[in-house]
Parts: sequence; structure tokens; C-alpha cells
Amino acid sequence: MTRVLSAAALVAVLVFAVWFGPAWATLALGVLVSAIAAAELVALSAARTSLGRPLAALAAGVVTAAFAVDGPIATATATHSATLIAVLLASGLLAGAGALSSGPPAPGVLSTTALTFMAPLYVGLPIGVLVWVQTVYGREALLLPIVIVAASDTAQYYTGRAIGRRKMAPVVSPAKTIEGAAGGLVAAAIVGALLAPRWLGVAVTPSRLISPLLGAGVGVMLALAGMVGDLFESFLKRSAGVKDSASLIPGHGGVLDRVDSHLFAAPLYYLFLRYVM
Repeated sequence: MTRVLSAAALVAVLVFAVWFGPAWATLALGVLVSAIAAAELVALSAARTSLGRPLAALAAGVVTAAFAVDGPIATATATHSATLIAVLLASGLLAGAGALSSGPPAPGVLSTTALTFMAPLYVGLPIGVLVWVQTVYGREALLLPIVIVAASDTAQYYTGRAIGRRKMAPVVSPAKTIEGAAGGLVAAAIVGALLAPRWLGVAVTPSRLISPLLGAGVGVMLALAGMVGDLFESFLKRSAGVKDSASLIPGHGGVLDRVDSHLFAAPLYYLFLRYVM
């Protein structure tokens, strides 16, 4: 029951911000989510008392905002402005300065520094991509990958529990099965075929219709990327010896645990929108 209530609250916040709220509400939500997830990422390091967490949170939040705000410029010029490049470079300098000020050299400092450098690219940029999608294409285009990945994750869970037998990645994520993954792909294909022609066709290519077949392909693509993203975060947590990235969300773990699938799906979605549609 706790897991269901937490999920309902998360969905309510997301729908309110994206569907009913102003544009700045989605940007604020994206910055907040990326900052918390980045802090959780660095917390996986052995050096728990370093400056890594606040620095990573700051860098990821700024990168998210920079990419989202840069969206209209990128659409008009077919390339992102120098502002984003400057922000990424500044994030690297910030991580390096934080490492130097965190104390004497130690093995834990190395892992913390690596995760601090990693946070803006792994967390901030993909979430910035999602906010950028709403800025340029609208709320339907933003919600499409979120709904597809959520449907895939849900189908993987219940299909795996019902008929799952063969382990997909027993060392990294013992609960995941091949049968569950297949169920997730089928669900993603169905949701993509149903929603993409309506949500993506109107927002991106109003002059022509998107076929259900293309929508199904988008669904499968995002689901596969989401699975890899989920396994990658599980790999990081296994390496750190923890089950969840945090305990912030009752029944779900941390924010990073909730967005891990989207962190790999968002870049593919961005490339699809920019160079395929």
C-alpha cells in the first residue's frame, strides 16, 4: 500500500507540473529532481563526508536548467549554443576544485570525484533533455517517453512475477527475468503504437501522421534503453553495496531509483526527435 500511495503522489506531482502548470514548473521540477538524484549518486561513494554531494547537485541542476533554457535557441539554429558548453566545462572545474578541497588523497576521494564529474552528464543532461522537449514540442511530447518507460517498467515487474523463470542479469539485478523484459517490450510497443500518433504526431510533425508501427518502434527503443539504464544503476548500487540509492520515497527508494530508466531513454528520444522526425 505504501508503494502504491507513493507512486500515486509522484504521478500527481508530475501531471500537475507538466500538464496543468506553467513552463517554469516543469523546469523547476527537473532541476530539483536532477539535483537530488545527483546527490544520491555521489552518496554511493565511500567518502560520505566529502563535498561531492552538494557540488554534484549544483552542477546537475545547473546543467538541467542550461539545456532546457537553451532549447529554443537550439531549435532555431540546429545546434546548442556556447552557453551549454560553458556550463559543462564549469561543472568539470567545480568538481575538480571540490575534490582538491575535500581533504588528503584517499581511495574514497577518487570514487567521489569520479561520481561528481559523472553527475552532470549522467543525471543533469538527460533530465534537461526532457525539460527541453516540453519547451520545444509541448507537454504531450514530454509525457510520451515517461509513460512508455513507466508502462514498460510496470509490465516487467508483473510479468516477471507471474511467469518469470530465466534470470536476465543475475549478478547485477537478480529479480529481473527475460520473460519480464519481454513483457515490458510488448507493453511499450502497445503504448507507443497507441499514443505516439496522437501525442508525437501533433507536436512534432503536424503536417503528416505518425504510423502506429513507427510509434511501436519508438516504444521498443525507449523500453530497451530504459532497461539498460535500470541495470546500469543497479550495477552502481551493487558496487556500492546498497539496495537503494536513498530512502527518500517510501516503498521506492531514492529519486535516482525512480529516474534511472529515463536517464538512458532520454538521450535516444532526443536524437530521434532532432534527426529522425
